[in-house]
Amino acid sequence: MGTAATQNETTSTQPRIGAALGSSVLDRIGNTPMVRLDRIVQHLPGITLLGKGEFANPGGSVKDRPASGIVLAALEAGELGDAQPERALLDATSGNTGIAYAMLGAALQFPVTLCVPASASPERKKILQAYGAEVIFTPAGDGSDGAIRKVRELYGASPEKYFYADQYGNENNWKAHYRTTANEIWQQTDGRITHFIAAMGTSGTFMGTTRRLRELNPHIHCISMQPDSPFNGLEGLKHMPTAIVPPIYDPELAERNIWAETEPAYAMCKRLAREEGVLVGVSAGANVATALQIAEEEYAAGREAVIVTVLCDGADKYLSERFWSE
Repeated sequence: MGTAATQNETTSTQPRIGAALGSSVLDRIGNTPMVRLDRIVQHLPGITLLGKGEFANPGGSVKDRPASGIVLAALEAGELGDAQPERALLDATSGNTGIAYAMLGAALQFPVTLCVPASASPERKKILQAYGAEVIFTPAGDGSDGAIRKVRELYGASPEKYFYADQYGNENNWKAHYRTTANEIWQQTDGRITHFIAAMGTSGTFMGTTRRLRELNPHIHCISMQPDSPFNGLEGLKHMPTAIVPPIYDPELAERNIWAETEPAYAMCKRLAREEGVLVGVSAGANVATALQIAEEEYAAGREAVIVTVLCDGADKYLSERFWSE
């Protein structure tokens, strides 16, 4: 599959480090599968719904992509690694980017310090501990914004001790998706994608993928999704009107934004598990629920569509959530 689109298209996610000797963690980031969600749209003839299976990344989530982009740029610039062996990568995270940083820190041997909301799932906390990252928990009620404020405090007090990765403001976040995610989607759909839908956390997935897809075909509909209120159960996602807005976020890029409710996202996680055999986390559930809304609109208008969304991570980090058994 795959239609070459432009000369500057890149299809590999990272340099193939030591490929002849086997694959490293970096080699296994990206080139994730596209999952057909046929039963979810079986009542909508002419509609194809696809999920980009980012749970197949070695760290288990879409955040492996921006984390690796940020880390590789820092290593190349001498801000981490052998040039600064005592300097720790520092960042705020709701969990998945932190897991990616911790995995890369272990693989590439640099220290990692993370500020994480105490509301992060128990599974995420255990994974971060397993990788050996230093974790500072911030008040649960303050969400990711509280973690950001704590990181800024730490960095302001001791800038020499840290490389502040700043996933919310680092251009290498969205560029990772521009270089990789979008091109993979284009190839895997043979350029037939009509709609792209993604949730807003740092906004990097949506920003980078949308910019590249619009170069490949300016007629692709790119739709963002945010939680419908600042108090929600969609861990890791931002309600931009009330949050610390990521510097990489461009509100003009989405042709439309959809406000997602928590309960439909939970219900979709259960549907995907029981109807498609796909176990995903709550942000992925919210993405698919939003994509289904768009699918129903397109069907009602008499249009065929190939709709792609992001299965951000697997359910393994959320199985302690009560909604699975309710």
